[in-house]
Amino acid sequence: MNGRERVGAAMRHQRTDRVPVFCQLAIGHYMKHSGLPPSSIWFSPQALSEAFVALAGEYDFDGIIVNLPGRPPDWRERILSQEEAEGGTVLHWDNGGSSTVPPNDNVHYHSKEVLPGIEDLDPAQLFYVEPHNITEVKYPFYYDFAEGGRRSQDEGFFPPYVLDTLKMTIEKAAGRFHVSSEVFSPFTQLMELLGYSNGLMALIDQAERCEAILEKLARGTAVLARLQVEAGADSVLVSSAFAGGGFISRDFYERFVLRFEAQVIAELRRQGDTPVYVHTCGRIGDRIDLIQRAGYDGVDTMDPPPLGDTDIVKVGREYGGALFLKGNVDPVHLILEGSPDQVRQEAARLIAALGRDGGYILSSACSVSPEAPRANILALSEASRAADRS
Repeated sequence: MNGRERVGAAMRHQRTDRVPVFCQLAIGHYMKHSGLPPSSIWFSPQALSEAFVALAGEYDFDGIIVNLPGRPPDWRERILSQEEAEGGTVLHWDNGGSSTVPPNDNVHYHSKEVLPGIEDLDPAQLFYVEPHNITEVKYPFYYDFAEGGRRSQDEGFFPPYVLDTLKMTIEKAAGRFHVSSEVFSPFTQLMELLGYSNGLMALIDQAERCEAILEKLARGTAVLARLQVEAGADSVLVSSAFAGGGFISRDFYERFVLRFEAQVIAELRRQGDTPVYVHTCGRIGDRIDLIQRAGYDGVDTMDPPPLGDTDIVKVGREYGGALFLKGNVDPVHLILEGSPDQVRQEAARLIAALGRDGGYILSSACSVSPEAPRANILALSEASRAADRS
């Protein structure tokens, strides 16, 4: 089996020749280890897709997560000047904003725009909010430099170039790797638009207004996910990172997260059977049943203590027939700070417990740090191949 076949089979609970290995690398990891300029990783779909495929091969991964959108073809022409500063390279754009490009972290955009309050948001003006947009979030939202934005409430909202990174990665992967796309959950979009402190307070003070906004964002999210599937994505990851127990209760999860993510999944189900899974960090042990009820095929991260509270072996016994499980290898204390032997030992434990009969994908619980040693990352695929020989 090749990587694409291996991950696809595991997501469908089919037997594989060995447990697939499929980590999400931090964007800063590509900046530091791809050999390409950091700015090209963030701004160039051509460069980023090249880095995705190169490092998947370098680390013997079976899959790739495309977690940045495409960029406008004229992005280079929009740069007025650049300079080196303490935090990295600063790009000055022709719209008056600027971006700081660190050597190993997400790019940050600087502008005079102020995040809106919940009372400022009109649901009719919302469809989708892309936090990784070049010009970040704003209201009403529009992509990059397209001032005035797109007011359509269908696929015309999304500039065609938004799919470029995904399409280029699929082309470069040439069927060797499973390629997953990513959308942000409606809940994450609302939090990014308001800021997390204000957003969490709005759930209490303006609950009905939040629900009306989430309803609209769910429609846009479903349209983007459908476009990604039509472009050839092998699976869709819904990034709902801050919906764990460290941020919101189980009751709030059910009210403000599950309901709207379920709408996105239901829309994708009408298009076919492409696997859909969720990325939620931290403590999720009290809401695995809700994730299943939303209609997901799988769960990503599965953070172990102390990062989270997931006993993945227990979850596998209870939900392994319904959900594929991805993750659980501590990205901080093991992959970043541990030794290759420690990583191999933990990976071997997970493989032995969850088996190769489908339904488990060996992965870091969350993104692999830019500083993670190469030997520690390679230890994951080494453990998978060793288990295959045993």
